[in-house]
Amino acid sequence: MPNNNMVPAGLSARIVFSKPYIALAATVTVGFWIIFNALDGLLLFSPSLDFYYPIPQDAIPGFVLANITVPLIGIIVSMNVYIARNSKSGASRSSSSFFSGSALGTVSSVCAGCSSVGFYLATTFGTAGVAASTILSNYQLPLRLLAIGLLVLAYYSAHRRITKSCVVKYNDDDNNSN
Repeated sequence: MPNNNMVPAGLSARIVFSKPYIALAATVTVGFWIIFNALDGLLLFSPSLDFYYPIPQDAIPGFVLANITVPLIGIIVSMNVYIARNSKSGASRSSSSFFSGSALGTVSSVCAGCSSVGFYLATTFGTAGVAASTILSNYQLPLRLLAIGLLVLAYYSAHRRITKSCVVKYNDDDNNSN
């Protein structure tokens, strides 16, 4: 009898992603891409919409990590909405795993030292704001890697909740009794 405890990671994506959930994932992905690139100073809105191209050498690692983080956030939001709509017990556990990863992803994408966010932190919170701005700018790449790890963990958690609710037990003894 084969061991059916291993479920492919793509199974939950095939279960979840019908038309409304694909649209939600795409909308969230585009929204976060705009937010991340605007906060990194790569997407400019004034005087007209413009993307900072070519991307400076020091901004490429952050840009690549942001482009990994953004689709993960879109996928996980869509999966958590699916769980919330189809779960009888609510989605409080999966929501917490999503919010930890997406919050860290958003916070780590803010280059506080190279955008107006650092100024706002310093004027609003004083010394604590300057310290937070310094930490965010110095540890931006490790924080983004940690955010990606948390988002992968949130994906795994959502995947497990979706596939556990869909497990069909197969008994081989019923077919061999003929």
